Parts: sequence; structure tokens; C-alpha cells
Amino acid sequence: MSKQYWVIGGEYADTRFERIVNGGAKALGPYASYDAALVAWREIAVATRPMAHTRFTIAADLPMRG
Repeated sequence: MSKQYWVIGGEYADTRFERIVNGGAKALGPYASYDAALVAWREIAVATRPMAHTRFTIAADLPMRG
């Protein structure tokens, strides 16, 4: 099984980015490659640029070992 990538984040309570406001969390994906997730991250980063309390990052699922 290969890694899956997610774009996660949303609207935070303030610019310390410690607590997401209720209803402000988003998860986009999964994406089969980091490059595909990067394209999605760029799109949401540009769309939310004017929102100072909004932040997104790329996270990877690690494959399960059996």
C-alpha cells in the first residue's frame, strides 16, 4: 500500500494557529502523490490568502504494516 496525502487545516481562532474554530476544519483528499496534494494546497492557499486566521498544510498517511 502506498502513502496517501491530505490537505488539512482551516480557520483558526487567532494567528497563533493553535485552535481551529468550530466548523472551520477542512480535509481535502486523499491524493495519491505529494505533487497532487501540493496542487490542491496551492489552490486553497491562494483562495484563502486574504484570511489571516486560515492555514493549511499537507499531511501523509503512513502505510499500515501487517
